[in-house]
Amino acid sequence: MRLAYWMYAGPAHIGTLRVASSFKNVHAIMHAPLGDDYFNVMRSMLERERDFAPVTASIVDRHVLARGSREKVVDNILRKDKEERPDLIILTPTCTSSILQEDLQNFANRASRNSDSNIIFANVDHYRVNELQAADRTLEQVVQYYLDRSHGQETLDQSLTDVPSANIIGIFTLGFHSQHDCRELRRLLRDLNIKINQVIPEGGSVKDLKNLPKAWFNLVPYREVGLMTAMYLEKKFGMPYVSTTPMGVVDMAECIQQIQRSVNTLAPTSSNKKVDYEPYIDEQTRFVSQAAWFSRSIDCQNLTGKETVVFGDATHAALITKILTREMGIRVSCTGTYCKHDAEWFKEQIKGFCDKILITDDHTEVGDMIAHVEPSAIFGTQMERHIGKRLNVPCGVISSPVHIQNFSLGYRPFLGYEGTNQIADLVYNSFALGMEDHLLDIFGGHDTKEIMTRSLSTGIGLIWDPESRLELNKIPHFVRNKVERKIEKFARQKGIVNITVEVMYAAREVLST
Repeated sequence: MRLAYWMYAGPAHIGTLRVASSFKNVHAIMHAPLGDDYFNVMRSMLERERDFAPVTASIVDRHVLARGSREKVVDNILRKDKEERPDLIILTPTCTSSILQEDLQNFANRASRNSDSNIIFANVDHYRVNELQAADRTLEQVVQYYLDRSHGQETLDQSLTDVPSANIIGIFTLGFHSQHDCRELRRLLRDLNIKINQVIPEGGSVKDLKNLPKAWFNLVPYREVGLMTAMYLEKKFGMPYVSTTPMGVVDMAECIQQIQRSVNTLAPTSSNKKVDYEPYIDEQTRFVSQAAWFSRSIDCQNLTGKETVVFGDATHAALITKILTREMGIRVSCTGTYCKHDAEWFKEQIKGFCDKILITDDHTEVGDMIAHVEPSAIFGTQMERHIGKRLNVPCGVISSPVHIQNFSLGYRPFLGYEGTNQIADLVYNSFALGMEDHLLDIFGGHDTKEIMTRSLSTGIGLIWDPESRLELNKIPHFVRNKVERKIEKFARQKGIVNITVEVMYAAREVLST
C-alpha cells in the first residue's frame, strides 16, 4: 500500500465538514479516531475568519471498539444540541471509521427523537469519493432535505420574485479566493440589476433554503461544488442554471449572455422588460478590465510563444489554460487536473488549447512532466509551486490546494472583470521573476545555490565535480538551467554518476547533432 504524503483533494469527510461549517448555526459531528480530527486546526490556520463553529469529534477509542459507538455518538449529538442549539447537526464518519461499518444512520435517527435540532447523516461513500465530490453531494443532500421538509409542511413557496433574482451556489469555506470571488459576483449581479436571493452554503441559513425556488436562475461559479444542487433544482423545480465560470474576458461575456437568456425567458411572464447586457459587456471589457488592453501591449507580446504548464482543479485549470492561449497568446505545453471524476468535461473544454493533457492525482507524475517540458512558468497548486522551486521555474498559484499565503487579506478575486486584472498581473509577474533573476546574475547577484536533480522521481543522484560546475557557471543564467538538465539527462542515460568536463563535452556533441 502506497503512503500518500500529498493529496490534491482531501478525504471525503473534509468536504462534508467544509459545507457544514459554511452554513450559519449548523454543527458537524465527526465520528473518527484520533488523528482524523484536524479540520478545526486546518480551518483556523488558513481561513481568514474571526469566528466559526468548530467541528466536534466523537472519538473512536479502544472502549468504543469493545462495546460499539451508538451510545457515545448519540450522547455527543444530544450534548451539542443542548449546548449549541443549532438548526442542523450533520453526522459524518471518516474514511478510517467507515471500516467499522456501523449504522450511523440509525444513530442519527435515535438521536433525533430527543433532539430539538434537525439531524442528517451525510450519505457519502467515503471509500470512492474525494473531498470535492463529497462536498457537492453533501450540499445537495442538505438542500433536498429542507425542500422536501418544507413541501411536506406545505410551507414551500415557489412563486418567483418580482424582479430578476439569482442564487449563487458553491461558495464555501477554505475555497480558493472564493470569498473575494463572491464579492465580485455580487457586484456583477448588482450591475445587471439582478437581486441576490441566496448565497449558499457560505453564510447561508438552512431555515431559508425553502426560498431557493423563488430565484429566477442559479449561478454556479465552480464545477467542483454546487453543480449537483443546481441540477437537482432544475429537475425538481424547473430552475435554469448558469455554470459557465465568469473568468477571463471571453468567458465573462459568455456567462453574462447566458444570464441574459435566463432572465429574458422569464421576463414576459412576470411583466418585466427583456434586458440587453451587450453594452455592459462592451464597457466593462474596454474600460474596467485592463486585461484586453494588456494583451495588446508590448509587455504581454514579449510573452508570446513562451511555454507554460497548467495544473489544478478542473474549473481553474481549464479557464487559466484558455486565458493564456486565447487571450494572451502564451503557449500551454501541457495542462491537467486532479479532478479525475470530471475528466470528460475537462478534455472537452481545453481541446485545441494545449499540446498535451494530463489527468492524474499523483503529484510525482506532474513533477516529472514539468521537468520534461522545461516550461518558462508554471500555473498550478501549492505542490506545483514546490516543484517549481526545485526546478528553479516560477509558479503562479491558481488553484487549491494552497498555502496560507494564498488566503490573502487584500482583495484578489479571480472571477469578474476585476478578476481579469488580477489574473493578468499574476501571469505577467510569474514570467517577470525569470527576468529578475537574469538581471541579478548580470550584476553579480544571488546565484550561489546548488540546483537539485531535474528528474523528480529518479533514484540516481548525480555529482558535479568542481571543474564541471565552474564550466557550467560560465553559461548565461537564462539558459544555464536548461543546459544543466540536458547534461544530467545524458548522464543518466549513459549510467554516469560523476559529471566531469569531459562528460559535458560529450553531452554537447550528442545534443548538438
